[in-house]
Amino acid sequence: MKRVLIVFLIFIIGAGIIIFLNLEWQNDRKLPVFQPIDINPELVDSSLHGRGRGIDGGDHRISNFTLLDQLNQEVTKEIMLDKIVLADFFFVSCPSICPKMTNNLLKIHKHFKLDSSILILSHTVWPEVDNVDVLYRYAEKYGVDHKYWRFLTGKKQELYRLARQDYLVVPDINDPNFQHGSDADFIHTENIVLIDQKQRIRGFYDGTDETQMQQAIEDIEILKKSFN
Repeated sequence: MKRVLIVFLIFIIGAGIIIFLNLEWQNDRKLPVFQPIDINPELVDSSLHGRGRGIDGGDHRISNFTLLDQLNQEVTKEIMLDKIVLADFFFVSCPSICPKMTNNLLKIHKHFKLDSSILILSHTVWPEVDNVDVLYRYAEKYGVDHKYWRFLTGKKQELYRLARQDYLVVPDINDPNFQHGSDADFIHTENIVLIDQKQRIRGFYDGTDETQMQQAIEDIEILKKSFN
């Protein structure tokens, strides 16, 4: 009996040490600041190839934009200032990956409910169809807080520029309509991007993968601590 008790105590102590070390690692973990040079070149605008750290590399940040949200309010880069942002690209009638992405983002939205430092920006890739009214009904369907989750539409060229040149989530190589935003141009990606309070890219996640989205929650907590 004593031997069993000793083995049990050793197991408990060992588990406790592992948990403690894991928590300490999480507390000390730093998120990278992604530059174009750190990302698969196929997902980077050719004009940004080779850009990264150093005097000539610059510091990649989300640039200014002008779009409309589901409440028909103009949204610019100003909305991102001092906010931690999760950004994705979707379209309302998508039958495959988009519903999974939206449901996973909804879990994060509810996890940080009423946290004014967290913002989700969902950009439609089909603005010809996803107008303000369509986006409003979509937001209502999922019961989101309109203040903390903006569904964005606008000029197709502007939306696609953001996806390709700012968020770096879709390829341009072998795309004959790259940067044109023409009728034949259509992007579709499961990538979700984490942006920090300085509009820098800090993480990429598969929006259809619940494990990766849980990682996004943990990474958001890291950014919250580092900013405070």
